[in-house]
Amino acid sequence: MARRLRRIGPVVVPVLLSIADALLVNGLGMALELSVSVVAAAALLLRRRWPLPVFLVTLPGLYIGYIWFAPMIALYTLAVRRPGRARLACCALLLIAAHFLPYPISDFEPTSYRENTLVLIDATVSSAAPIALGLLVHTRRELASRIEELTRSMRREDRLLAERVKATERARLAREMHDVVAHQVSLISLQAGAVQVSTADEAARTGARTIRELAIRTLEELRHMVGVLRAAGGDAQEARELAPQPDLDELPRLIELSALDVTYEGGAVAGAGRPSGAGTVERAAYRTVQEALTNVRKHAPGARVRVRIDAVEPAEGAAAGLLVEIRNGPPDASATAPALPGGGHGLVGLRERAQSLGGTLEARPTSDGGFVVRAEFPYGRG
Repeated sequence: MARRLRRIGPVVVPVLLSIADALLVNGLGMALELSVSVVAAAALLLRRRWPLPVFLVTLPGLYIGYIWFAPMIALYTLAVRRPGRARLACCALLLIAAHFLPYPISDFEPTSYRENTLVLIDATVSSAAPIALGLLVHTRRELASRIEELTRSMRREDRLLAERVKATERARLAREMHDVVAHQVSLISLQAGAVQVSTADEAARTGARTIRELAIRTLEELRHMVGVLRAAGGDAQEARELAPQPDLDELPRLIELSALDVTYEGGAVAGAGRPSGAGTVERAAYRTVQEALTNVRKHAPGARVRVRIDAVEPAEGAAAGLLVEIRNGPPDASATAPALPGGGHGLVGLRERAQSLGGTLEARPTSDGGFVVRAEFPYGRG
């Protein structure tokens, strides 16, 4: 109710004041004067949409009916909404003439210099005051709009500055990560190469070769990830080219290098035609399997693992998708758990990745003491 009154009040109140002005000045006995005055007052209802025509309609009310509120309010609205200098000057002259010249025109006394001068001054002030007030309100609104636009611009600049700072910090972290991790992994690769060359034990040689291959793959992925971090905030195409591109075809090798007892079931997808969005989805599937196998090594040493990759039949109105399931049994009591560090963020990151692609990820313990990670990814989002 209060909001409606605030919206209707500025429109209706000037009309009521102008009608009261017409009744007080002309009374009920002066039909012509009262009629033109009431028409001028009613025209104020349309002053915001058509300020110039409404002002012209109110002039007969001033000239014939001697009313004040309607033409002055109309001139004020014109100054607020159509603040052209030439237009306002012409309208001011019209209001001065309607105020200065009497009705009927035959009553005009050119020789009454003192009285005519006072009326002319009064008419000039009556026309200048609403114009000055209207221009002041118009300028104030324009300044408020400029300040709001400047505020938005400053906020945009602050966001851009924050993004530049983030990009700079990201590049610095990428350099530090590359320097630290690459150095350590390079030492691992060199030590594994030395063992591979110096040992006569075939099993030790095979293990050293596997370690060296894993180190090389780790350095390659590290290089790609550092490239992604350094390209953040830059060209999106460059970032895509730098991003690591593992897919389902590389899963058998990942499983082979995991040194776990893994059964891989991926025949339903292997060799199939890749639908739209397959690249992003298959990278997510690869990372899901990679993280799940890492968790098995950490928390369930010696456990048997089953990795299943299957196509999801599209439901009515839905897109085809990909099912990824990694299920491991209970850990082997005789196996030694490796002291691998963990931050507890792996499954959280996998769940966020699945949700960003429009899919789901479920991770829970099983009744036999094992654990299962199950994710579904729809195609068409990459």
